[in-house]
Amino acid sequence: MSDIKIFHDNDADLSLLNGLTVGVIGYGSQGRAQALNMRDSGVKVIVGVRQGPSFEKAKEDGFAVFSVKEAAEQADIIHILLPDEKQGDIYKNEIEPCMKAGKILSCSHGFNICFKYIVPPADVDVIMTAPKAPGTEVRKTYEAGFGVPGLVAAHQDASGKAKQIALAIAKAEGLTRAGVLECTFEQETYEDLFGEQAVLCGGTVELIKAGFETLTEAGYPPEMAYFECLHELKLIVDLIYEGGIQKMNEVISNTAEWGEYVTGAKLIDAGVKAKMKEVLNDIESGKFAREWMEEVHNGATVLKKKREDLGAHPIEIVGKKIRSLFEKK
Repeated sequence: MSDIKIFHDNDADLSLLNGLTVGVIGYGSQGRAQALNMRDSGVKVIVGVRQGPSFEKAKEDGFAVFSVKEAAEQADIIHILLPDEKQGDIYKNEIEPCMKAGKILSCSHGFNICFKYIVPPADVDVIMTAPKAPGTEVRKTYEAGFGVPGLVAAHQDASGKAKQIALAIAKAEGLTRAGVLECTFEQETYEDLFGEQAVLCGGTVELIKAGFETLTEAGYPPEMAYFECLHELKLIVDLIYEGGIQKMNEVISNTAEWGEYVTGAKLIDAGVKAKMKEVLNDIESGKFAREWMEEVHNGATVLKKKREDLGAHPIEIVGKKIRSLFEKK
């Protein structure tokens, strides 16, 4: 175990936000959840977003809503919650002119700071408060009187109290109720990208598809393959989430547990781990970020094609059919 510290409510001073205005830039799932939680904790929050459904939703939720530039001008804390690929251009065109000495630039993911698509002036604090859950869960757990875990980081400390401000925001969002870990922007960014690519999204999706294809190509019914390789995954993940891998093994059959030990390592072997290290190297070197931003600037044509291909995969077609059969009538 490392000596990383966990902060709770008693470690954060919400009064540090008294008299300050937080400008939440972007009103998607995270933007809405974090803005509502902070407001319910007594923080003055305004929203900066372009005209459209998000603008109207923020107004409907009772916020004072402005253009991004107007919100950045008024806010003491500019909290950017836009998609990674949009932040750099919007910062340069609409936020950077407003970054005066004493302002605080805040975010929930360090991508643009780490890879220098955003380069803040030296006389502002640069902090991060990152809930480790989707926005819907951030809001739901707050309303239930608790919160989701999170991370805090201070990348620039011009004021001498950047970390304390980050903790205050975490408290306002309900994160310190569960506990927040202190980290660096680089740790959060690199680990987050690696986890998404190697395990949570990329690795898991490819494992599911490969299992489904192996069974169906051997002549097994696709509906059964769907249940075995995709549907039941949620049940296993829920058990691991609740009590760890050993807890899951206590619930599954002895046969399944034995298969885990003797077969898992045949699939996820030293070769796979070596490839994971390559993935991590590509992330840390900035190669992945450069390739992703190049894809965005080229119109995201490869991304769109990948989405189309996935939608046409038999596991998606079978899955839609099966889910419709088991929907509540």
